[in-house]
Amino acid sequence: MSLWKFGLEVFVALFVIMDPPGSAPIFLGLVSDKSAAERKKLALHATLVAFSVITLFALFGQFILSYLGISLSAMQAAGGLLLLLVSLELLTGKDQGHHSAGDTNIALVPLGTPLLAGPGAIVATIIFVRRIETVNEGLVLAAAVIAVHVALWLILRASSGVFRVLRQSGVTLVARIAGLLLSAIAVQMIADAIRAFVKA
Repeated sequence: MSLWKFGLEVFVALFVIMDPPGSAPIFLGLVSDKSAAERKKLALHATLVAFSVITLFALFGQFILSYLGISLSAMQAAGGLLLLLVSLELLTGKDQGHHSAGDTNIALVPLGTPLLAGPGAIVATIIFVRRIETVNEGLVLAAAVIAVHVALWLILRASSGVFRVLRQSGVTLVARIAGLLLSAIAVQMIADAIRAFVKA
């Protein structure tokens, strides 16, 4: 396989799995009580967290999972439970009123991980790393991962402009819809993990 095809495959796979357009409404729901400057900062921080997690698992993922005895199914189930808790907060409105001191926590969890850099993206990255045979392929993989995160940051940053159009009622509606979407994602992750456990 040529380098550009490999790079394109990595970019498309990670872009589809991380789903920046689909994550945008959830991002808006989580940061609905923040100022415009804070939303832009959180978009950058969440992207950097996701990039750091993906990079970490690209370099040491197989070793970390083997050393700790953690299966990919267990990671997926844990991520699903975490997202389910966050979705309940969005649906009930209990996420509102977070102080700025919690901004970093929001960027770390659940935005950076497991929403963006979730089990699916981690597994895909580990699989692509296993396919690397030359230095050039490694460089192409790194470039594709960076490109995905640049696109992710641009989409999240642009999505904050929606607040200029929406009033408070619209922001609340977005948060509720985001909670519903996030709960569906969480349940699907847990169901897939259970299915994998049963097969194992």
